[in-house]
Amino acid sequence: MSKVETQVESLMAEILSGTNFELVDVEYVKERDWYLRVFVDKTGGIDLDDCQNLSEQLSERLDELDIISGAYILEVSSPGIDRILKKDKDFLREAGKVVDVTLYAPIDGKKIFVGELVGRDENFLHIKDLSPLPRDKVAQVRLHIDF
Repeated sequence: MSKVETQVESLMAEILSGTNFELVDVEYVKERDWYLRVFVDKTGGIDLDDCQNLSEQLSERLDELDIISGAYILEVSSPGIDRILKKDKDFLREAGKVVDVTLYAPIDGKKIFVGELVGRDENFLHIKDLSPLPRDKVAQVRLHIDF
């Protein structure tokens, strides 16, 4: 995690303190431009007004503290229904739900697995009815969406 991401996480912790919002993730990435993406959720989901309000609060604090020296685009949004699971608390909260697991390289000829999340430990991701998947081979874990 970059210094900017760490500082923004701390700022968001202050902003969200005492609310029913949860900070899901912070990304500071260079695409064509620099993007600061903040993903927030709450029980029942967040709406556009929530995102706008939080964006304004964060923007004001970022301007005050001058954490980011160059130009960037700030985005505050929901992680979406197919959210990426990254943190330990994500895996604990979503245990028992079906996930899509993408690996960096195939294991037994497969690079994508779908199954019920049991959990993860220091070395492995555990999916029901599958052999444990080494965490260093897992590129991404997302909640599975059935259409």
